[in-house]
Amino acid sequence: MYAVIKTGGKQVKVVEGQEIFVEKLDVEAGDTYEFSEVLAIGGEKPQIGTPVVSGAKVVAKVLKQGKDKKIIVYKFKRRKNYHKKQGHRQPYTKLVIESIVL
Repeated sequence: MYAVIKTGGKQVKVVEGQEIFVEKLDVEAGDTYEFSEVLAIGGEKPQIGTPVVSGAKVVAKVLKQGKDKKIIVYKFKRRKNYHKKQGHRQPYTKLVIESIVL
């Protein structure tokens, strides 16, 4: 059985026991987090939400908070003596899916 959840402006397909990386959530490591916005549930009897499946939730355990690898943002305009270099590290939350509840 799988579920499609909405988090951080994105849709993520999850299965029980799967580890996922999502946009930073305001929870501590070791806590549990419930996703109430379940867009679809698949398996023997698939259900598609309009826009969400009522009564469904996905329970996940927070493994850690972290930052992704650094990316370089480089802006450059030719012949104008303009260039700007900036780095960015996106924060994330690592979760493991514990259960999908209908």
